[in-house]
Amino acid sequence: MHKRSIRLVAIFLCFFAGIPLSYAGDGPVSDTTAKDTSSIKPGFLKKITLSGVFQARYTVSLTKDVDVNGTHQADAEKEVVRNSFSIKRARLQVKAQVSDRFQAGVLVNFADFASDPKGKVLENAFITYRWNDAINFTVGQFRPSFGLEDLYPVDIIQSMDFSNQYYAFGNNGWQSFQVGVSMFGSLRKNASLPIKYALSVVNGNNRNQVSDDDNGKLGSARLEFGDMNKLSLGLNGGIGAVKRYSVYALGVDFSGVIPLAEKFDLQLQSEFKQGTNHRLFYGLADSLRKGPLSDYLMHGVYLLPNFRYKINYHKLTSIEVSMRYEYFNEDFRHSGNARRTYIPMVSLAFLKDYGGRIQLGMQIDNYDRDIPGTKTHSSNLMIVQVQCRI
Repeated sequence: MHKRSIRLVAIFLCFFAGIPLSYAGDGPVSDTTAKDTSSIKPGFLKKITLSGVFQARYTVSLTKDVDVNGTHQADAEKEVVRNSFSIKRARLQVKAQVSDRFQAGVLVNFADFASDPKGKVLENAFITYRWNDAINFTVGQFRPSFGLEDLYPVDIIQSMDFSNQYYAFGNNGWQSFQVGVSMFGSLRKNASLPIKYALSVVNGNNRNQVSDDDNGKLGSARLEFGDMNKLSLGLNGGIGAVKRYSVYALGVDFSGVIPLAEKFDLQLQSEFKQGTNHRLFYGLADSLRKGPLSDYLMHGVYLLPNFRYKINYHKLTSIEVSMRYEYFNEDFRHSGNARRTYIPMVSLAFLKDYGGRIQLGMQIDNYDRDIPGTKTHSSNLMIVQVQCRI
């Protein structure tokens, strides 16, 4: 299977040479909204941008014997913490525009120090090279584009957090923060039907690792047709090798904005993914595995409608109401325990690009089978979240 990894890299490099050079595209997606803070030594370091986000929460569990983290407490003698204040994110990002072609970026989340910081804290650490609008390269630790949720930071989503499938596919190396190399750009930026692409090859063993944990790599590709602010369709696919065995993932996503009135619109997002759950397979003892790795498959789908009313009252810019429904099954070929999640939310947005935000929502989880003493248990959480971006 080592030859498969070599072929993936070869195909990736061959694609580099085949992309036309005369099209236009976008730069890398930032995980925060940045503002210029200084300019140093023109001609060598053009500018430095500093940005960040702070999210604080108050969470209440409305389910008996389930704590604020969604974990069922089977010990009847133990006091269950059912309400708590917490810091969800405290991010700081620095980007340096070294020249008209080179950019470097670092993103850290200081809220990870609240728990075991091993393998956490550092989220982005990359260098981007821009050849032209159609060809851009990123190397380091970044979020490879493998779905709709990879295209924007968590602090501007129309829900309380990313989907369950995002974290599951991230744990398996396809999404979230990974170490590797990517090429991306836009092939028809100014056309009636814009086309964007992204190709990535990553280690697939998640962030802040000294090296890969095997000789396999994960290669993925994304094609996006249209404009996310109007109507867009994304196609995602990937293959790779984990511990000498083949794995795959695929997905399709849809997003669009439907104007309903002068200041009232509907934002729609939906996504389906399916792939090999090798983290689940290798996390089981040999005696508990049922068949080969290829039989351990996960899939999921979510639908997120968001009604937004634009308003200009002092610093208040919009009032939004959303309701995300998600179905996810981490092992549907066997006795998978399907999870259905409902997240209704009301949001007040202040300033531009959610510079300030107050969110009130619920996270309602229903499992086919509850497992006492674990997070795999039906629960109802009420969340109040306050957000500030710089």
